[in-house]
Amino acid sequence: MLPIVAIVGRPNVGKSTLFNVLTRSHAAIVADVPGVTRDRQYGYARVGRVPCVLIDTGGLIEHPKGLDAQMREQTEKAVAEADYLILVADARAGMTAQDQFIARELRRTGKPVVLALNKAEGLEGDLVAADFHTLGLGLPIAIAASHGQGCLELLDALLADLTPEIAPAEDTSAIRVAIIGRPNVGKSTLVNRLIGEERVIASEQPGTTRDSILVPFQRDGRDFLFIDTAGVRRRARVDDPVERASVARTLQAIAGAHVVILVLDAHDSIGEQDASVLGQALERGRVILIAVNKWDGIAQDQREEIKRQLTLKLDFVPFAPLHFISARHGTGVGALARDAIRGYDAAMRALPTPALTRTLERALVAHQPPLVRGRRIKLRYAHQGGRNPPRIVIHGNQTVAVPEAYRRYLANVYREAFKLYATPVAIEFRTDANPYDRVRAGKVKPRRAARTMPGRQRRG
Repeated sequence: MLPIVAIVGRPNVGKSTLFNVLTRSHAAIVADVPGVTRDRQYGYARVGRVPCVLIDTGGLIEHPKGLDAQMREQTEKAVAEADYLILVADARAGMTAQDQFIARELRRTGKPVVLALNKAEGLEGDLVAADFHTLGLGLPIAIAASHGQGCLELLDALLADLTPEIAPAEDTSAIRVAIIGRPNVGKSTLVNRLIGEERVIASEQPGTTRDSILVPFQRDGRDFLFIDTAGVRRRARVDDPVERASVARTLQAIAGAHVVILVLDAHDSIGEQDASVLGQALERGRVILIAVNKWDGIAQDQREEIKRQLTLKLDFVPFAPLHFISARHGTGVGALARDAIRGYDAAMRALPTPALTRTLERALVAHQPPLVRGRRIKLRYAHQGGRNPPRIVIHGNQTVAVPEAYRRYLANVYREAFKLYATPVAIEFRTDANPYDRVRAGKVKPRRAARTMPGRQRRG
């Protein structure tokens, strides 16, 4: 499972800027005023040697009041669920009493901590680090998050004792499924319904600092492997009305899965956390199924309105099928398992290059790319570049100018043409080398054009 890294420090030292650099996103709001980030923000690191889950926090304050107390509580939760910690301090402001307080709190956790001295651009590294050695967190690392300087080295230093996980072979027969959702929506009930009430957990694989449960089982003639970081329990032990849920552990499960099943409660509206984790599953390119649980308890006259609301709020994953189920009674659960197989088979399918190129040609005839500075974008041929998700590489000219809307259009065309059920389609554009670049580089002599000699006229 991916390690979890929490970014901690007093307010306004650049934690969110560092988070955005490491995730290559703008997910965290950045401002020059303290206290902008109060809730925890989650994301996948897009840089570094070892993949990980990142948590951005608001900050630890020694004597908080009002909203600051809520911010501290959120930060403490992030520290508790993290495997590794980054303490960010302000190099220009020097060490403060707040930095000393936070360092003491982090040392008590016993977890690996690296000290990042932010805003260190233009400063002498050794002089800046001198004051911070007394924190007892080892050699500080000077960074400039706003410029991206030292951020990659910082993350690699923190995770130096880990080796990158090797992805399982694509032709593995076991379908890895992550069941995600908010607390008390029926995830454990659904898992137990799928694997059988009396099924005893037969496999446990240790994670970084906690046990992550892998549950193998068979259904419809196929091998499955459930990834459940919270622990899959037998029915007699899932009666706690409030199941504990962690977004960080959910992201761990998504990263290791082929298929993601988001479980919603038909009696509740879609929450921000639902959309957030679904967006992360989309970003990772996982097969997505949506199970609307407790459907048997919904009055018939309310069902159409619920379906309409789901369609509106989940429009960013239009390819994800909706399953209306009752995990308690088993209604619709069999179809959910069959569609997990169908989606997995689609995500792992080999797509022939000639067929991909012919589909591209038909898509171009139906809808040409837009003009760029008066010139038409030319897309020539396509081939498969990967699976889970299906990745289609398209070669042509001026491909960097292809609009995002046209990328989505091509993804939809390929999904429909190859019946890629419930899976995102990743479109990657590559610009072919310009032959005139070799001429300008002197590697090829330009062909001389025939010229008419002065004073001579053509006959004829």
